[in-house]
Amino acid sequence: MMNPALGRLHPYPFEKLAALFADLTPPSDLPNISLSIGEPKHAAPEFVKQALIDSLQHLSTYPTTKGLLSLRQAIATWLTNRFGLQGVNPETQVIPVSGTREALFSFVQAAIDRDLSPKVVMPNPFYQIYEGAAILAGATPYLVNCTADNDYLGDWERIPNTVWAQTQLVFVCTPGNPTGAVMPADKLKRLIELSDEYGFAIASDECYSELYFDQAPIGLLEVCAQMGRHDFKNCVVFHSLSKRSNLPGLRSGFVAGDARLLGRYLQYRTYHGAALPVQHQLASVVAWQDEAHVEANRVLYRQKFDLFLSELGDRLPLKKPDAGFYFWLPVDNDERFARQLYRDANITVLAGRYLSRETQDGNPGANHVRMALVADIAQCEQAIERIKRVIGK
Repeated sequence: MMNPALGRLHPYPFEKLAALFADLTPPSDLPNISLSIGEPKHAAPEFVKQALIDSLQHLSTYPTTKGLLSLRQAIATWLTNRFGLQGVNPETQVIPVSGTREALFSFVQAAIDRDLSPKVVMPNPFYQIYEGAAILAGATPYLVNCTADNDYLGDWERIPNTVWAQTQLVFVCTPGNPTGAVMPADKLKRLIELSDEYGFAIASDECYSELYFDQAPIGLLEVCAQMGRHDFKNCVVFHSLSKRSNLPGLRSGFVAGDARLLGRYLQYRTYHGAALPVQHQLASVVAWQDEAHVEANRVLYRQKFDLFLSELGDRLPLKKPDAGFYFWLPVDNDERFARQLYRDANITVLAGRYLSRETQDGNPGANHVRMALVADIAQCEQAIERIKRVIGK
């Protein structure tokens, strides 16, 4: 016997994309350029690599669930400085985790009381872990469509009171994946007010928060502080070094916020067993303490967005996102567009409908494609030239 809820999980988007391309043969003389997966390709910082090498003796050390105090202190300091907080207690308000993907999933398992017919509210389209985590925790996902009509932010006021009454957790993704939309302070404040009224927790996925163009995006804990909620009641945030520091293979992130929620989550993690290896924690300390490499990273992404907009902006309806490294591109038919680019140019983009679900108001991801500007400048230039040839046909 296996958990029957596994049968309710959708194939992951890249499985669906592989099936979409199964009957196609791309040009053999053109190497593949992947703009589909949000995996950073910029070089990892050398000083982080060295810190990891210098810590390899800890391959013989079991990590503690709570993590090193030095890492929790570095994270607390970073949060305080980045979001203008009064302070973050490294003992009770920070937990290092093995990347945000693992933490987003496991937090839901700890937070949900499956005996109460719970709902988990989430954006649509969305990072697929939100839905899978909710289903396997015994909750029903409630999808909030994020469309151009609502600036890709969704509308809290359209959610019925009967849904709020059953809601135990709300997922926020800001900056959004795939839309790149940053949720403004007033919408976050309204969500916190609803949390006070109905008692649900808010989980804000902010792993793209450091990839911005001009103004640093606001965060959930920042809004809490502006409201005088320095205990961050019912609010937790998820951050990662994967996007910020080009370290997806380090699998290093953290959860921070309400000490009451994190205390129970730490208890769960004691049994869950996903503690971050000590050598990865020590390398993470130096990454969180440095901002120069993050700004250098932002410069590279700005260059790539400027390049795409200048070269393709008159041919495709490209719009620079608020933050992040994705274009959320409206097209006539997302599957047909993705197939065409793969078949004719060996470029991989992700059909938007694979990141969203059908609702009574339609599928908000349909007829969009997600383009991740993760390749280097040279590959981006090649991709642009190939796209010009394809859409010029």
